[in-house]
Amino acid sequence: MDRREGSAMRDTDRPQISEQVRQYVQQLHAVVDQLVDPLHQQHAERLQCALGCMRCCVDELTVFEVEADRIRDAIQGQELVPAPVGRCVMLDEAGACRVYAVRPYVCRSQGLPLRWGESTADGPVEHRDICPLNESGSELSSLPADQCWTLGPIESRLAHAQQMAQEARGEAGDAPLRRVRLRDLLGSEAV
Repeated sequence: MDRREGSAMRDTDRPQISEQVRQYVQQLHAVVDQLVDPLHQQHAERLQCALGCMRCCVDELTVFEVEADRIRDAIQGQELVPAPVGRCVMLDEAGACRVYAVRPYVCRSQGLPLRWGESTADGPVEHRDICPLNESGSELSSLPADQCWTLGPIESRLAHAQQMAQEARGEAGDAPLRRVRLRDLLGSEAV
């Protein structure tokens, strides 16, 4: 079979996502873009992210079904040759994202200084990280909190959208939240 066939899941395999949830996810992506834009500007000198870098664009990335739904819509009817195993399936030969406009949340904040909290027996602990390519510049620990992307709030809102979609299909509220491998969006031929 030609590797370009089956460029998207069959509609019968596609989970039902309500228009309300679709709009919620689209608006959430727009909010993320608005919030990360100033961070990209603040860290422009340190960010090495550019067309063809692909260091963060790895295989086996999974997203909630509600984000996968946007990508399915964008690639519907296209004959996409999957990127080689190891790279994100959505990259073209030059390393550009073929679904950039509808890329998932995780791709919208890649490269930025990240911060997240954890509760421990000794109390709350804050962690910080950044892509090794973007380490030059101020120490992450010295950055004000508002100069880092905070992990957690957006993930919680995406999880809520996924739970709404699953409950609308009659799944129990405590059912595991379903995720989709990006490579699976191009069908079994994308292996």
